[in-house]
Amino acid sequence: METAPARAELETWVKQMASFCEASKVHWCDGSKEEYDSLCQLLVDKGTYIKLNPEKRPNSYACFSDPSDVARVEDKTFICSLRKEDAGPTNNWMEPVAMKKKLQDLMQGCMKGRTLYVIPFCMGPLGSPLSRYGVQITDSEYVVTNMRIMTRMGAEVLPYLQKKSYVKCMHTVGAPLEGGQADSSWPCNPDVKYISHFPEERLIISYGSGYGGNALMGKKCFALRIASVMGREEGWLAEHMLIMGVESPDKKKTYVAAAFPSACGKTNFAMLIPPKEFDGWKVTTVGDDIAWIHKGNDGGLYAINPEAGYFGVAPGTNYKTNPNAMESIKANTIFTNVAITPDKDVWWEGLTKEVPEGLTDWHGKPFDPAAGKPAAHPNSRFTAPAYQNPAIDSDWDNPNGVHIEGFIFGGRRSTGVPLVYQSFNWNFGVYLATTMGSEMTAAAFGEIGKVRRDPFAMLPFMGYHIGDYVNHWLQFGRDLPNAPRIFGVNWFRKDENGQFIWPGFGDNIRPLKWIVERIRGNSSSVESPIGWMPRYEDIDWTGLDFSKEEFAKIMTVDREPGKQELLSHEELFERMYDKLPKEFFFMRELLLSALWRSPEHWGLQPERH
Repeated sequence: METAPARAELETWVKQMASFCEASKVHWCDGSKEEYDSLCQLLVDKGTYIKLNPEKRPNSYACFSDPSDVARVEDKTFICSLRKEDAGPTNNWMEPVAMKKKLQDLMQGCMKGRTLYVIPFCMGPLGSPLSRYGVQITDSEYVVTNMRIMTRMGAEVLPYLQKKSYVKCMHTVGAPLEGGQADSSWPCNPDVKYISHFPEERLIISYGSGYGGNALMGKKCFALRIASVMGREEGWLAEHMLIMGVESPDKKKTYVAAAFPSACGKTNFAMLIPPKEFDGWKVTTVGDDIAWIHKGNDGGLYAINPEAGYFGVAPGTNYKTNPNAMESIKANTIFTNVAITPDKDVWWEGLTKEVPEGLTDWHGKPFDPAAGKPAAHPNSRFTAPAYQNPAIDSDWDNPNGVHIEGFIFGGRRSTGVPLVYQSFNWNFGVYLATTMGSEMTAAAFGEIGKVRRDPFAMLPFMGYHIGDYVNHWLQFGRDLPNAPRIFGVNWFRKDENGQFIWPGFGDNIRPLKWIVERIRGNSSSVESPIGWMPRYEDIDWTGLDFSKEEFAKIMTVDREPGKQELLSHEELFERMYDKLPKEFFFMRELLLSALWRSPEHWGLQPERH
């Protein structure tokens, strides 16, 4: 224990916080199974956790949050950089002194009647040169139990904590207990929430929420917002990306990283199971949400998954859409805001066709199917350890990371964007990723259906100015001798009747196979106005009845909508005008002229012999 170089510094901070927040006791988490089990039991006794059926879900629990505390609160998430221009136009900013003053008033005495838990944690494989460290203080047992699944945490982390070189994460649910007051089953402050980041100080303070990305500081707060700032300063990338290995029948493996905004099938893609006709093709998961990417001495890019678990969206997950996720959550899992069956198993919309009788909904009330409301919250979650995923990559915990050879970007677009294409080069790839858009869903705030630009799927997670972020990417690729290829995909194109054209899920191996073959230099393409595209015969159709006409529908680039799409980038560019890379103006003009010279429906022309 005493080998922790930062021990004295840490103890001072913890003492100060405990006394300021008036915590009734302090517990240093050791990360042991005994500690986890006793905290889960404590939560069962408090009425927060419901122990699930040990026959059906061994060592698993379910809980219901307060209805005011069900998702990330983007409007209450602040980047408190010293200068407003460093936060940029896409983040909420508050002057750090003003934010601290506000938080100080809220947090004085905020842990009355509660235990203050100290969680030393590591993001990434313990001891890896690519990993970074943090310490979270919290008054929530829910947070401690979830952090044990999501990070490497506890006593084994202490020796790695160097003075002043770890991220301080201060969290409280903001619900002090006055003498003798009964605790609620989901303590939080229903009205006041602040998720604030102080990038220069490597400090995060989260107040009022007990939920997911607001409360599990290792997740978006540290792994993306603070880490993106660290990455920019230290010359690496912290990205909202899955990492997957794609192995072909000849046992060659190619690693790619892919960015999709929330609810675009990211976890499903990370755990993809190819159809039986693709014998010998195998997809393995390194990570399903976050990638930290460093340059190796050989000029290649190497990525680690900083997390140790999955905090996945439950609705829509089933044995057809994602068998590996279903296997990952069989045991040792915490479910939040799903429905519960009479025999103490879990259920959510999309799990089975039939709705079971006698459900308890996520409000903890008997479920009434006639009321027209879902039984599980649309953003309900499972927290499960990564090692339980049957498709986990053998190198997922490798301290040296895995070699990334391609990047894939995709949003949810019902028109306009083709199934798959390759950018002309690194710069055009960065342009593609910056202007990526997705139609709105439940995991994010806003109007459903409207296209929300989500650069690199990082809009809510950038810790600094978006213009600097894009410049960092452009520069990052300049120094690579053999930069990874960059691809765009869209599984969500619809026909004139509003039906999805592409079957998706396991069949996504087909465009993925083309991508991997392109990276290896083994497959053909044709030039389109927006990049390189596969012809019908470049895709492996074994076992899928998908006609040339359907393929043409899903690959056309329509001139007028295409021009509209490019012109609508103006809105994003105008927001980051002061720091927009100059190349972007010219690249947009080139794309616009290519579309302008195209036929009304650019398609893959039949070959004439």
